[in-house]
Amino acid sequence: MASILIIDDDDQLRKSFQRLLAEEGYQVESAPSGELGLEMLRDHLPDLVILDIRLPGINGLETFKRAHDIEPKLPVIMMTAYGTTETAIEATKLGAFDYVLKPFDIPDMLHVIREALEAGRFMRSKVNMDAAPDAAAGEAIIGRSRPMQEVYKAIGRVAPTDATVLIRGESGTGKELVARAIYQHSKRSSRPFMVINCVAIPENLLESELFGYEKGAFTGATHRRVGKIEQANGGTVFLDEIGDMPSSIQAKILRLLQEKNIERLGGQKTIPVDVRIIAATNRDLEASLSEGRFREDLYYRLKVVTIPLPLLMEREDDIPLLSKYFLSRFADEADMANPGISREAMAVLIDHAWPGNVRELSNTIQKVLIFNRGAPVSPEDIHQAVGAGRIEKETGKGDREAIIHQWARTQLTMGGRDRLFDACMDRIGRIIIGEALNMTGGNRSKAAKLLGLSRPTLHSKIEKYRLKFETSVMEEPPA
Repeated sequence: MASILIIDDDDQLRKSFQRLLAEEGYQVESAPSGELGLEMLRDHLPDLVILDIRLPGINGLETFKRAHDIEPKLPVIMMTAYGTTETAIEATKLGAFDYVLKPFDIPDMLHVIREALEAGRFMRSKVNMDAAPDAAAGEAIIGRSRPMQEVYKAIGRVAPTDATVLIRGESGTGKELVARAIYQHSKRSSRPFMVINCVAIPENLLESELFGYEKGAFTGATHRRVGKIEQANGGTVFLDEIGDMPSSIQAKILRLLQEKNIERLGGQKTIPVDVRIIAATNRDLEASLSEGRFREDLYYRLKVVTIPLPLLMEREDDIPLLSKYFLSRFADEADMANPGISREAMAVLIDHAWPGNVRELSNTIQKVLIFNRGAPVSPEDIHQAVGAGRIEKETGKGDREAIIHQWARTQLTMGGRDRLFDACMDRIGRIIIGEALNMTGGNRSKAAKLLGLSRPTLHSKIEKYRLKFETSVMEEPPA
C-alpha cells in the first residue's frame, strides 16, 4: 500500500483529501505546516508528498527544498492557487514532480498521483542484474546466456556516460528494465527519471506533455505548464516506443539532442535543458526510414549506442532461471510458500514458443501460483495457465513443428502490425543464422556454406539482425 503525506494548512481540504485518498486504498498522513511535515518525513519516509505552496512558517518552496535534501528521489506534487503558479514552476525546475492548481479536478489529481507514485517507484526501486533466481530480490534482469552477457556488458559500458542509448527489442523483452538499470548506474541517478510512452499518450497531447506550453497557447491553456523534459532537467528521459512518435515531434526531439534546448508550445523563448535521452522501440526503424515515417537524422542521433535485446526463444537456457526467479518473487509478494517446480513442468516451459517473451513467461508463472495448492508446479498447471492448444502436451522435446505452427497462429491473431510477414521471416532468419554461427564456432565462411548463402549476403544479414559472435576458429579466406 502506497503511503502519502499531505502538507496543507487548510484543515477542511486536508481532511477531505485524506478521506478521499484513503478510499482509493492509500495510507495517508497529514500535517498543517512545513515544520511538522518535515519532522514526519524524517521519522517515516512516505512514497509521495503533496505540498501546498502557501504555508505558515516556512513556505512550501523552502519545505520542498528541505524535503529534497532528505530524499532527492521522493516525488513531490505542489498545490498552488493561480496567483502562485510561477513559484510552483520554480519548484518543478528544482525537481518537484508536478504542480496542480486549486481548485483541482479530482480524477485529474488522482491521475497525477498515480503517475508520481510510479515515477518514484522507478527511481527508487533498484533493478538487480543477474540476481540469484531464488533471491526474490524484487525487479531484476535475469539471465546468464551469451546474449544476456552482451546486454550486461553494454549496460556497464554505457551507464557512466551521457551517451544517448537506443534499446531495441520485441514487446516483453525487458526494454524498460534495461533503461532503468542504465539510469540507476549513471551519474544522474539522484536526479529525475521520466518515462514517456509515445504510444500511450494521444498524439495531440504528446507535444504539450513533453515540452509544456505557455498561457494562451491553445483553448484551455489558462496558465503556463512545464513539460516532462523540462521537469527532468539534470536527469534522464526514457522515450518508450519512439518508433511510433509523430514526425512533427521527432523534429523537436532532434533539436533537443543537437542544441540542448526546447521551446514550450506557444512560446518564443528558448529554454536550455540538460537531460540524457534513452529511447526504446520494437519497430523496424530501418523500414520506417525507407517509408519516410522516421527521420534519418534523428535515427543516427539516437543510435549512438544501440542495445539489442534477445527474444526469449533465443535465450532458451535462461528459461529455468527466469521461471525460478518469478516463482520465488511472486510467492514472496503473496506471502506464501514457494511450491517449487517439477522437472517435467520445466521441460514444458522450455519447449513453449513464448511469443510474448519474458513478460508472457512472468504472467504464466504468476497465474500458475495463484491456482497452486502447495504441490510442486506440474505440466498440467502450465497447460492450464497458458491455455489449451497453446503448448504441446508432451514433456520431452515435444513436436517442434506444432510449436512453430502455434507461434505463427499467435502472430497472425495479434495482427495489426506493419509488414507482419517480413517481421516473422526476419525472426526466423535471425534464429537460423544464429544457430549456424553457433555450430561453426562463429566462422562466417563455414556458416555461409552451411546455410547456402554467399559470404557477403550472410554478413549483411548478421548486420541487419545485430547478431554478435566471437570467432573461435580462424576465418577461411573467401572463395
